[in-house]
Amino acid sequence: MSHEPLDPSNPFAAPSTLPYGLPDYTRIRTEHYLPAIEAGLAEHRAQVEAIATDAAAPTVENTLEALERSGRLLSRSLVAFFNQSSADSTPEIDAIEEAVAPRLAAHLDAIHLDGRLFARLEAIDAQAAAGELVLEADTAWLLHRTITTFVRAGVRLDETAQDRLRELNAEITRLQTVFGREVLAGQNAAAVLVTEEAELDGMAPDARAAAARAAAGRGHEGAWLLELILPTGQPQLATLRDRAVRERLFRASSSRGLGGEHDTRPALLAIARLRAERARLLGYEHHADFVAADATAGSAQAVADILERLAPAAVANARAEAAELEPVLREDHPGATLEPWDWAYYAEQVRSRRRALDEGALRPYLELERVLADGVFRAATELYGLTFAERRDLVGYHPDVRVYEVFDADGSGLGLFLADYWTRDAKRGGAWMNNLVDQSTLLGEQPVVVNNLNIPKPPDGEPTLLTWDEVTTMFHEFGHALHGLLSAVRYPSQSGTEVPRDFVEYPSQVNEIWSWEPSVVRAFAVHHVTGEPMPTEWVDTLLEGRQDGEGFKTTEYLAAALLDQAWYRLAPDEVPTDPEQVEPFEAAALERAGVAFAPVPPRYRSAYFNHVFSSGYSAGYYSYIWSEVLDADTVEWFGENGGLRREVGDTFRAKLLARGGSVDPMAAFRDLRGRDPRIEPLLVRRGLTAAATA
Repeated sequence: MSHEPLDPSNPFAAPSTLPYGLPDYTRIRTEHYLPAIEAGLAEHRAQVEAIATDAAAPTVENTLEALERSGRLLSRSLVAFFNQSSADSTPEIDAIEEAVAPRLAAHLDAIHLDGRLFARLEAIDAQAAAGELVLEADTAWLLHRTITTFVRAGVRLDETAQDRLRELNAEITRLQTVFGREVLAGQNAAAVLVTEEAELDGMAPDARAAAARAAAGRGHEGAWLLELILPTGQPQLATLRDRAVRERLFRASSSRGLGGEHDTRPALLAIARLRAERARLLGYEHHADFVAADATAGSAQAVADILERLAPAAVANARAEAAELEPVLREDHPGATLEPWDWAYYAEQVRSRRRALDEGALRPYLELERVLADGVFRAATELYGLTFAERRDLVGYHPDVRVYEVFDADGSGLGLFLADYWTRDAKRGGAWMNNLVDQSTLLGEQPVVVNNLNIPKPPDGEPTLLTWDEVTTMFHEFGHALHGLLSAVRYPSQSGTEVPRDFVEYPSQVNEIWSWEPSVVRAFAVHHVTGEPMPTEWVDTLLEGRQDGEGFKTTEYLAAALLDQAWYRLAPDEVPTDPEQVEPFEAAALERAGVAFAPVPPRYRSAYFNHVFSSGYSAGYYSYIWSEVLDADTVEWFGENGGLRREVGDTFRAKLLARGGSVDPMAAFRDLRGRDPRIEPLLVRRGLTAAATA
């Protein structure tokens, strides 16, 4: 690896001079990343070595805070790089990522396995324990978390075990990159090309135009391309009347990665096996226990207990919903059996009959710009006093990206929000939030956060009309953004979403409730052509139907969460070695967990389960339902205190959002709620009250 100083002309050589430290995307090119990362690794190694060999006695300032201040070149180059690799990748970016990933793993190992650094941290801890040193609460928590990180990284293992650990970490990191790259490539390759417009019957005109644009973009003029999103269920399944096309789309989605050019099975099996070996090396029974031990769950058994408690009631609800759908299916197809590709379409038919409202009728009232300004931003203004101004003078990492400056209630600048909502072949599937700059008073930095979605892009000049799921996803991801934007911590490693994985979804899920707030819905649900508000009775019907389909939604989610746990509760020698064993393992795991209900497949099958084989949710996909216990309880708290009110928002901000990872997260929850969380609000919300006695 190069140790040459970084060329001063490289955009990463010095901190960005743009507002809030936004990376200067007018200057950044692919060729700048690798030299900056390599120089950043070398600089950080030198800085850490200086801390480890400091002749002065260990102090908070020369050890703990020095570690927090170190690695700034590496940090600013990596956050920009990984943001681009997920949102706007290229073969060149992919190659850099595959080369850099194991180096980065080795770099982190070199820090966390350094006995000299660990001894300094333990010395500070001993001083505090003896009463010789009084630490501020956030510093004490930082010290505790840093020591925990070193221990979990293996600092107390012998040299032979540490050498093996380094090998495992490097290979796991490399394979994660391979898996993610193949998932994206397979997702693009599996898009369904339709050449007869009659087969698109039922598809809204704007969605049809977006499909035509996508087809033309790949050289298929006069055709329509149904691009895939990451989950198993595809939005078009709710509207396409042609059952054969629906089946074709579903099979394309659910078979991704199961063989062929973009087979992900060898990588996922290797990842599962290596993580299992690493967990054993570190003293845990399996990877699921390793993950849960450092989360609010505490143990894999606690995770299993809640998932097993919810699964039977969820599946019972899904079966009841299926019984409603089958007679409607048979009106069109006598004698047919309900299949996964039928569910969304006939659920929409049943809903429209029951409530005289369907997705197609809603979409003209759900225009992206209006939802963002009068929905997402409006709720943040009412709750926290925030205001937003688009900065057309600032450039994002792709032409689709829009940059907004965020102002606090007193008019002071708070940070930047980047919105990247449209899908493209170079963007990985799903929706997510990234930080480009972490808030930190130690470093004097304010936050820059990104939200990514994958909404089909309409032809130029046409509006982007959303599904209701896309509306709630916008609110969800902006909840993550608020966690970053409203952070008010000292240390960068405690900024915003730097909390346990099974806590990070909590604030984002809380923010979803404002997409259902009647006053907010009435503000953003306006016809994009006529300007007429959505009819009041439609809004009422929409809100009344909030629990529609909860059996399906909960079952598909739990199936994925239980599948994640199944892979990561294996010992190394229990992980299959033959890729052909992936599907039988998956089927057996779902059957064993009681969620093998054919019309409701898992939200993600193993072969494209990016969350747990490429991103940071391995053995942690349960986090969404775990966090929802806190979320549903907090929604009750909002209701008890007047709902969408500034005073209530300020309390939630001060006691939870602003504190980021500077305190024990459950202590922050108890400070807000005055007690431990209760599961009952979740059971009511999800229609799972039958689980209350389980």
